[in-house]
This record gives sequence, structure tokens and C-alpha cells, in this order.
Amino acid sequence: MKNQLGCCLKFLETSKPYFAMISLQFGYAGMNIITKVSLNRGMSHYVLVVYRHAIATAVIAPFAFIFERKAQPRITFPIFLQLFVLGLLGPVIDQNFYYAGLKFTSPTFSCAMSNMLPAMTFVMAVIFRMEKLDVKKLRCQAKIVGTLVTVAGAMFMTLYKGPIVEMVWSKHVHPRKSYVTDTTGTTDDKDWFKGSILLILATLAWASLFVLQTKALKTYKNHQLSLTTLVCFMGTLQAIAVTFVMEHKASAWRIGWDMNLLAAAYAGIVTSSISYYVQGMVIKKRGPVFATAFSPLMMIIVAILGSFILAEKIFLGGVIGGVLIVIGLYSVLWGKQKEKMEDSDEIPEPVKGVQGNGNSIAIIEDIEANEVDLQKAEEANKKLSAMVIAMPMPMPELPIKATRGAIA
Repeated sequence: MKNQLGCCLKFLETSKPYFAMISLQFGYAGMNIITKVSLNRGMSHYVLVVYRHAIATAVIAPFAFIFERKAQPRITFPIFLQLFVLGLLGPVIDQNFYYAGLKFTSPTFSCAMSNMLPAMTFVMAVIFRMEKLDVKKLRCQAKIVGTLVTVAGAMFMTLYKGPIVEMVWSKHVHPRKSYVTDTTGTTDDKDWFKGSILLILATLAWASLFVLQTKALKTYKNHQLSLTTLVCFMGTLQAIAVTFVMEHKASAWRIGWDMNLLAAAYAGIVTSSISYYVQGMVIKKRGPVFATAFSPLMMIIVAILGSFILAEKIFLGGVIGGVLIVIGLYSVLWGKQKEKMEDSDEIPEPVKGVQGNGNSIAIIEDIEANEVDLQKAEEANKKLSAMVIAMPMPMPELPIKATRGAIA
């Protein structure tokens, strides 16, 4: 009896990270569904971004004050610029483009596009020389191939729609109203293409945020909640300014006890707050690659829920492109895992970004790992140069002795 109880407890303890990550994917999927309904009912995505990050700031700030109020880093002008750009890239550019793309396309399509994030971050890290690329190594080849396959999948989804894929259960579901953009006409095809471009730009801004956030982590290494709070707060102020410029009607700010409030509160609390803590706990136990590997599950959940709740139409091009993106994602993750296994040194634990996808921690750790490798290589070269300079050169003693003998 005791052995059985011990086995059950061990199984529950081992299963905790799996249950946590699966629950998070359902949480992310719910955010996409609720947000899509809210946007299609007329809520401005500019206003939604403001409310979302204002709520996230209000939720995270007390924890940052309680747990990290001691030895806070000084906010100098360079650090302020970093926080300003982080707020601009994440809450303002990324979220506005993502919500606009979500409005023009569908939740499943948007989730599939977001899986491009690791590949895009890898490309940007190589461009800014933060990623050490050795084409001869298999792990680097896997990253390159995965990136190419991911880009191919995104292009396929954007340029080819194809016929509608009928789900088994969708034939028996007859909702009164569909909340997904109808994409049967020429005008709607243009909106679908426009939404695809907006989603790609949003993912690019997201990847840029992680590259810059790696620098900010060096200052806020022991104050991760504080960094997240500051970025959310800065993004809220910038989003307010952008909304005043883009939305000229005072009624756009009006929000009641309806789907609009639910979308803002859900995204701010679940996506930007609870996920921070849960993913941090999973990362400590199982590592970042384990957490990132669950992100394609969100796309599957959204596809099933979207067909039930929103009567979402899934097209063949989206299915094929989504499969290619997932294959590319796992190829990049495999390369990261191999790189982590080769690196025996400990990497500083990264901070979870303010966005709502599970890819962020693995990306930041990957960039930091490559920065550590590059710094070690530079230090080794400096030490070697110093040794060569300090090493005394041997004197040719034989000719000198012969000369002395001749003189004697």
C-alpha cells in the first residue's frame, strides 16, 4: 500500500510540469479566442493594448515591491532608453500589430505565425553578432534548416489559402453568428494578406524585443519582476500616446462589464502575470526547451475551440504552412538543446518577457549562452596574446660562446 502511494506521489510530482504547461497553453488559447471576439465586436486594438498592460502593471507591481524592493538598480539615462525601446517594441508595436493581424485573419492562423519567433530571433542574433554560428556543427545546421523551413511555412500560409478543411465536428455545429473574418471575397483576400504581413511584423518586433532585453537582463539580473513591471508601465504610457493619435473618438475608451473588459483583464492577468510565475517554476525544474516545446499545442487547441465557438474556417494552406512552421520550430529547438548540452557552464536564468507566448525564456537563454561563449573566446584570445608578449625569447647562445672562445 505504501509503495503504491509512493508511486502515485512520485507520478504526480513528475507530472506537475506537464500539467502546468498544458494549462498555460489553454490559457493562451483562451486569450486568442476572447480577444478575437472582442475585436470583431468593435473594440479598438489600441485601447485594448492600453488596458491590458495597465492591468498587467497593477498586478505585477505589488510583487515586485514586496520581493525586490532592496538594492534596486539606478535608472540612468542609458537604462531609461533601454526601457523606453523595450516598451515601444513589446506592448506598442508587437501587440498592436498582432491584434490588428488577428482581426484580419483568425486565431489559429495567428498562433501558427507566432511559432516563427525562435527562428526570427536566431536570425537577428546572427545579424547583431550575438549568436556564434559554426556551419560545420550539426546543431547550427539544424538551426539554419529550421529557420528556412519556418520562413517557407509562413510564406506558404500568406500566399496560398486553398480550399476549406472540413472538421468532423464542424458539420454538426451551427452557430448563430461567426466571429471570424469571412475570407471568400477579393476584398477579404486582401485583408487576409494584410493581416499576414502585420503578424510577421509583430513577430519581428517581438524578436527584436528579446535581443534588446538580453542587454537589460545584465542590469536587472536579480530584479526580474521589476524589469517586467517597468516595461509594462512604459509600454502603457506609450500606448496611451499612440491611442490618442489614432483614436479620435472618446467613446473608444468606454469599457463596461462586457467582453471588452474580459479581454483586457484576461490578457493582463493570465497572459502577462500568471504565466510569468508558472513558466518560471517550470524552467527551474525542466529547462527552457521543455517549456517552448509545448507552444504548438496552443495552435491545436485554438483550432478546435475556434471551430466550435467562433465557427472558424480552416484552410488547407494554413494547415500545410502550420505544419512546416512546427517542423522548423522543433528543428531550431533541437539545435538549442544540443548547444546547451555542449555548454557545461551555467547560464544565468533569464527573465520572462511581458508577452504571451511560451517561447521567450528559451530565446533569451539561447542569446545569453552565445554571448557567454563569445566573451570566453575573446578573453582566451587576450590571455594568449598576453602570454606571447610576456614570454622571453631564447637567446642564440652557441654563436656567443664561440665568439667568447675566440677572444679568449
